Amino acid sequence: MSKKEKHIKTNCIRIVESSGIEYETVEYDVSEGFVSGVDAAQKTGIDEKLMYKTLVTEGNSRENYVFVIPVGDELDLRKAAKTVGEKKIEMIHMKDITKVTGYIKGGCSPVGMKKQFKTVIDCSALELERIYVSAGKPGFSMYVGVKELAELIGALFAELTV
Repeated sequence: MSKKEKHIKTNCIRIVESSGIEYETVEYDVSEGFVSGVDAAQKTGIDEKLMYKTLVTEGNSRENYVFVIPVGDELDLRKAAKTVGEKKIEMIHMKDITKVTGYIKGGCSPVGMKKQFKTVIDCSALELERIYVSAGKPGFSMYVGVKELAELIGALFAELTV
């Protein structure tokens, strides 16, 4: 971790550090607005298959669920609903992201939300030792062990993409 990175302490990073999990961070420019995960991978030179996005949904039961999938993929809502035992789920409205998670668009991490929601990571991550996920702020990602991340947030693994 560089000296500059040590100064960035998001809630997510504090939780990861306090758990003793090793991680690395990467920053990229978001001064011109929202940057998609695919664009973030291109800006940083990171293989898109290593970068995962965090999606927040709501089921018919009104419960929220978190899904972590590769940035270039699309969440299959039917598979996701079945995985969490819902008949149907849908993405939450962007206007509700901060209220539900405590994070803002582009900075939603599976670690450190206001409440620990049931979380599922796409099974493709099991083929990798480490992945990049948001570190809790737009333009800031962390590279963390897949198994360590799953254990920290109590995540399950399932096939989630189209």
